[in-house]
Amino acid sequence: MSRAARASIDLDAIRHNYRLAKSQAPAARAAAIIKAGAYGHGAVAVAGALKAEADAFGVACIEEAIELRDAGIEQPVVLLEGFFEADELEYIARHNLWTAIHSPHQVEALARAQLPAPVNVWLKMDSGMHRLGIEPENLRATYDRLRSLGQVAEITLMSHFACADELDLETTRQQIACFDRAVEGIDAPHSLSNSPATLAWPEAHRDWLRPGLMLYGATPFLVEQEQAARLEAAMTLTSEIIAIHDLQPGDAVGYGAGFVCERPSRIATVAMGYGDGYPRHAANGTPVVVNGQRTVTAGRVSMDMMTIDITDIPGAGIGDRVELWGKQLPVSEVAVHCSTIPYTLLTCLTPRVPRVYE
Repeated sequence: MSRAARASIDLDAIRHNYRLAKSQAPAARAAAIIKAGAYGHGAVAVAGALKAEADAFGVACIEEAIELRDAGIEQPVVLLEGFFEADELEYIARHNLWTAIHSPHQVEALARAQLPAPVNVWLKMDSGMHRLGIEPENLRATYDRLRSLGQVAEITLMSHFACADELDLETTRQQIACFDRAVEGIDAPHSLSNSPATLAWPEAHRDWLRPGLMLYGATPFLVEQEQAARLEAAMTLTSEIIAIHDLQPGDAVGYGAGFVCERPSRIATVAMGYGDGYPRHAANGTPVVVNGQRTVTAGRVSMDMMTIDITDIPGAGIGDRVELWGKQLPVSEVAVHCSTIPYTLLTCLTPRVPRVYE
């Protein structure tokens, strides 16, 4: 392996984070959410690491579920967006996939289907996010319709929070109250908690947790949170210094002359760019770690390279390791400097960066 860019994946950290999720609600089960290639970590590898203890897995679509089944993963897999075409239902029934139902057209497609076995349904209600879900006033009738179908086995009632990562807002409590009014009197398990709700909203824990981002050791919060502080970073993205330039005040660095030296500076070029998934819009001053010491980016990120300021790390040289995020530098901190969220940094890492599993 010649180019040094790589993402080291700590599978023990992922197991630790799953157990942390379960510890928040010991009576609940937890579907480990591994959609989008396990948030860039590799869905098959992560499922393999968790298969001895995960109650289920969650993915976005049937293609992601097929990848798991083809790899020998046997746990239940929840299709969080449900099925898109009715012809998916035969595979869903045959391979023990559980499907979300969020729209009346899905209910009717299921009612018309000839299936080898009934399927488990996660009936999604729109409690205020207004993205997917049955309207609260229609939930009971939809539940009763599904309950009457021979194509349906168990039903779990679910919803999704819009603002659970914002701890000072009332939005989450309002969504919980909306959900509870709509499901009153229905005897079925509930699933409400994504990662922030798992960590910080115990009233939302219910029967099934859905930990996603937290599995990978990134906090969903912009503020300190007691349980999130116990997460362990799973991905460490690194590369190496491949060139060094000694520059003078007034010298510019990179495309658009986006950084101008204000002092005599040593600027290092690192084999990492937006072609690898590192964000082009990372601002000057975005932190990186060189040989265990923090420094910052200097200049615009290119497709294959980026530049950093190593003036205050006099021992740094060609071939030295640079951590872009990971054990020493939280991905959530990097995301703030990039005006984005850790979800995008992790999921946008490209296949050019090899994943190395530890």
